[in-house]
Amino acid sequence: MCYYVDQKSSRRDVKIRFNIAVNDTGNFYEGMFVRGFDHPNLPIITNNNSDFVTTDATWGLIPSWAKDDSFQKKKTLNARIESIHTKPSYKNITSNRCLIISTGFYEWRWLDVKGTKKEKYFISSQIDEIFCFAGLYDNWVNPLTGVNFKTFTMVTTAANELMRYVHNHKQRMPIILKREDELSWLDPSKNISDFALPYESKIIAFPTT
Repeated sequence: MCYYVDQKSSRRDVKIRFNIAVNDTGNFYEGMFVRGFDHPNLPIITNNNSDFVTTDATWGLIPSWAKDDSFQKKKTLNARIESIHTKPSYKNITSNRCLIISTGFYEWRWLDVKGTKKEKYFISSQIDEIFCFAGLYDNWVNPLTGVNFKTFTMVTTAANELMRYVHNHKQRMPIILKREDELSWLDPSKNISDFALPYESKIIAFPTT
């Protein structure tokens, strides 16, 4: 699974990379080692009536039907692509697709059976300094205040050869989209299953401290 990412790109970087307008409002996170369990706001790109826009969204999806924000967002940081169509939190939002902007992510390789000794790896694209994870988003309205919150989850799949080595205890990985497939992911008419393995993008991993 993936819970720690880098997002070092600026608004200007994103505007150039995606040829898209970037809002000057909101908390456009620029930092290293973003921890998903803190439920940070990160920039995502959505498809709204063919108008591609960037927005800030909270990592950890709250379904629109949730009664309050006590919903356990830590359980929706990641969504397994194999069960998206059956899980209550995702089955009704398979058309709500987004691109999660990133410059890298972190995973740990277990060095013993119990996982007491681990080695941290940094993983990024071999091709693009800025790349995208596949994601799903939802809008939740606080019934007490009427304030709308946009939240998202990162879609994961079975690990490829490289990630089976790095993430050797669970053997999962986030779906890192090829640049040419980013718009296809945003197209709700495209079959989500097409983005599971053997779908692969070129990534590189190396140990870090």
